[in-house]
Amino acid sequence: MAPESVPALTVHRLRKVYGTHVALDDLDLAVESGTVFSLLGPNGAGKTTLVRILATLIRPDGGQARVFGHDVARAGDTVRGLIGVTGQYAAVDTILTGTENLRMTGRLLHLGTAETRRRTAELFERFDLVDAADRPVAGYSGGMRRRLDLAMSLMGRPRIVFLDEPTTGLDPRSRRDLWTAIRELADDGTTIFLTTQYLEEADQLADRIAVLDGGRIVADGTAAELKRLVPGGHIQLSFADHHLLSAAARAVADEPGAYIDADQLTVQLPGDGSATEMKQVLDRFADLDIAIEQLTVHTPDLDDVFFALTGQPRSAAAVA
Repeated sequence: MAPESVPALTVHRLRKVYGTHVALDDLDLAVESGTVFSLLGPNGAGKTTLVRILATLIRPDGGQARVFGHDVARAGDTVRGLIGVTGQYAAVDTILTGTENLRMTGRLLHLGTAETRRRTAELFERFDLVDAADRPVAGYSGGMRRRLDLAMSLMGRPRIVFLDEPTTGLDPRSRRDLWTAIRELADDGTTIFLTTQYLEEADQLADRIAVLDGGRIVADGTAAELKRLVPGGHIQLSFADHHLLSAAARAVADEPGAYIDADQLTVQLPGDGSATEMKQVLDRFADLDIAIEQLTVHTPDLDDVFFALTGQPRSAAAVA
């Protein structure tokens, strides 16, 4: 679905301070409606602080944030009617059944009995929870609880959903099931604001990604655009023996950035891994009658981007 003319989210010079710690430092950000936007950053970067401000849970100390044109500080009731929020841990009542959880949410949203029943049935079908609807949530798997939690956040048909690290603690299959649900929401036109500690998750889901560090956005763009910010792409050639490796080393002796690993019998050449570039490399060695045993391509990924921009590896990326 095409994005609307009014942005889903605009943030201008947003500031939040806790004592002497500046959590958000004159932050600027914009998110188009109908898109999936992902926010990455290390511990303490300010991600959860931003989500809490946008969800009207806390007030900023300066600047402005608008959800579909409505100021989060001045029009909190209106904003709350436009959003859904799923936190890092499933906010479900494990004593109640799945149906009772959704109906309780419907009552809190003042949807009315008929609409609550209708939405409950629709959401159980959408998230493949029909068979578990009347079972206590205590018996649900982690993946089922996360899907129920997401269903609860959608009861009021929000235009934007804030997903604060939604797949924390899930096994790979449950994580991918939730990814599918998130993609379907986006395809239906719901705007998704996603914070995640999984860089693969952002790469898979997001139309745009911003990297937050020290309360500021240090990079913003598509996954492909961010990857182009980081040098380090290369082609690695493996050879069967030291004789072939020595011949290859002589062939690339004048090549800037070439690296020879005698222990691994490999030659590494800078490159972007394009088809044209790989063909040139293969033709070059074929002309010299140097047999290549294996060719592999490494292009910068979001791990490289994250480390280069924040100085921290992926394992340190967590919501804060």
